[in-house]
Amino acid sequence: MSTADLDIPKPEYWEAAVAHLMRRDRILKKIIPQHPEVWLTSRGTPFVTLARAIIGQQVSPKAADAVWTKFIDAVGKRPTPVAVLRVGLEGMRAAGLSQRKAEYVLDLAVHFGERRVHPEKWAAMDDEAVISELVAIRGIGRWTAEMFLIFNLQRPDVLPLDDPGLLKAISLHYFSGEPVSRFEAREVSLAWQPWRTVATWYLWRSLEPTPVQY
Repeated sequence: MSTADLDIPKPEYWEAAVAHLMRRDRILKKIIPQHPEVWLTSRGTPFVTLARAIIGQQVSPKAADAVWTKFIDAVGKRPTPVAVLRVGLEGMRAAGLSQRKAEYVLDLAVHFGERRVHPEKWAAMDDEAVISELVAIRGIGRWTAEMFLIFNLQRPDVLPLDDPGLLKAISLHYFSGEPVSRFEAREVSLAWQPWRTVATWYLWRSLEPTPVQY
């Protein structure tokens, strides 16, 4: 089912970004028309986005979805910090989370529950300021923070250079499958500015047509 079928609006910058990328990048000019009825969407609350991103660390989207399904069976369909704290470490382990990821999600719940983070302010903060606050939470590194910027705040110009899917897509489409360095990936991305989020999203689609959500 497409995003259009679900009547989910596009980010307000999406059409301008697509026009820019189609004009500036010959690879994206081919990829973008293959995905006409889908676009970046968010799952909603900052807590859910971050919990899902933690669960998705270093595993395939399919594996992450399987664990997430068991996780929400344990804590409820709309996970909250209170629900996670109630289920506790052993409950999350029983739901299929590794010891480390269960500890990370629990620490995330503590940070939100004790208001050590300030999600109500993030929309007004610049990207690096949000990242700085997020990486203070155990288990959240730059990649997870960038997934939050992309999927929850829908920032238009995020380039997640620690994302293996993005590097794989750049390698495949721009370097004939040869390994690609972060420097080379950043060089390719210069033509995408200020819409690197959108370029990244379409390159992900070139590898996995079904959109991932966090």
